[in-house]
Amino acid sequence: MTDDSGRPRRPGGEGARISDDNTHARGQFFRGLRVSLPLAAGVAAYGLVFGVLARKAGLSIADVALMSGIVFTGSAQFVALTLWAASPPALALALATLAVNLRYVLMAAALRDLFQRTQRAAAFAAVFLVNDESWALTMGEVARGGANIAFMVGSSLVLYVAWLGSTVAGRVIGSAIGDPSRLGIDFAFTATFLALLMGMLRGKRDVLPWAISAAVAIAASLYLPGKWYILLGGLAGATAGALRRDA
Repeated sequence: MTDDSGRPRRPGGEGARISDDNTHARGQFFRGLRVSLPLAAGVAAYGLVFGVLARKAGLSIADVALMSGIVFTGSAQFVALTLWAASPPALALALATLAVNLRYVLMAAALRDLFQRTQRAAAFAAVFLVNDESWALTMGEVARGGANIAFMVGSSLVLYVAWLGSTVAGRVIGSAIGDPSRLGIDFAFTATFLALLMGMLRGKRDVLPWAISAAVAIAASLYLPGKWYILLGGLAGATAGALRRDA
């Protein structure tokens, strides 16, 4: 006999099933940890870049630690950093962060099935840890039929630690690194996402939504101020993918 998830049911009734579920969740958690380790190196590289730039912008070590620990989104933190020198109102910083992070609404919606049997408090904690890289890894696992919330948390936690630690390290040793572009580590952000894209490629049908997303993002970056190209590119790609699937 099997349980609802298709795994063999052990003797012992409900208690045995819960034990199996816990064992499976632990396995998924540690699998998430393992598969995200290579990406953690890329995250740490551009985390160092953020720390160096934060030092130049006048942020203290505590400022960097709090921003990375609480905000935990590289793109929004870089946007906030570019505004910091102008001493804008707090509302302006909040709105800029909101605009950049609106993509997480789409990302969380794509993961909604993973949270159907999760308590609300645990779901909120897990969603806080979601980032672009762990989302991409989790969606890849979903496509293969093997992901659950434990996998997502495991992969997210590794990247959270890598981001927090590297941004603080960059702030501490920023004077020794100097110009990040001189060492090429400013390209780590782009290289990481190119690797993720290739890992998610399932066939030629994926190319069209990606191309539309890229075209819209490039056009928006040329003609619109700020970071709206991130949101618009994501919306365009998601719409194209949905229309393609319904066709």
